[in-house]
Amino acid sequence: KSFSDNHVLKGHIRIHTGEKPYQCSQCGKAFSLHGPLIRHQQTHTGDKPHQCIHCEKAFSQKSNLTRHLRTHTVEKPYQCSHCDKAFIQHINLKKHLMIHTGEKPYQCSYCDKNFAQKINFQKHLNTHTGDYPYICIHCGKGFSLNNELDDHLRTHTGEKPYQCGQCEKAFRTKNGLSKHHRLHTGEKSYQCSQCYKLFAQNSHLVIHLKLH
Repeated sequence: KSFSDNHVLKGHIRIHTGEKPYQCSQCGKAFSLHGPLIRHQQTHTGDKPHQCIHCEKAFSQKSNLTRHLRTHTVEKPYQCSHCDKAFIQHINLKKHLMIHTGEKPYQCSYCDKNFAQKINFQKHLNTHTGDYPYICIHCGKGFSLNNELDDHLRTHTGEKPYQCGQCEKAFRTKNGLSKHHRLHTGEKSYQCSQCYKLFAQNSHLVIHLKLH
């Protein structure tokens, strides 16, 4: 990967080295880049510089404002090529497409299991290797992925950086926000393989499958 700006290159190198020179003065969390630190600090200060032009709502992060603006325009730019469903976010389309394709590109080299999502594949691999390199400094719990440790650390700090673009609720994890969004959108991404009934949450699908 190449960069025209030396400052951007230095920031990118820190991703590989793990260096995090930018530290939050309130909770001690550290970042490899200055921008993410600024966004993180807004979760402490309550600063919401991104104002919606259609209503009174304001947001700490531009990405949350962008998501919120679609509630005014009802824009769903990500269209499924197999059915009539469309989505506000591309990641929701990707998850939905697996209902049609049944694709599971990540294959475990230790057993016969296949996975649709890389994150679930990585978690599974660690059940074979016992590798948990990311350790919580507060309680000593180990995690296989850095983002899992970040999510866990928020149980200690109380930080909720993922804010809903349609209401005032905020969440510790991106997954928690995604589940909450379905309450607004009515999206049902989890399909029963036996009767094809759709569910908004995987836990509801699991309960339903027991009926079969």
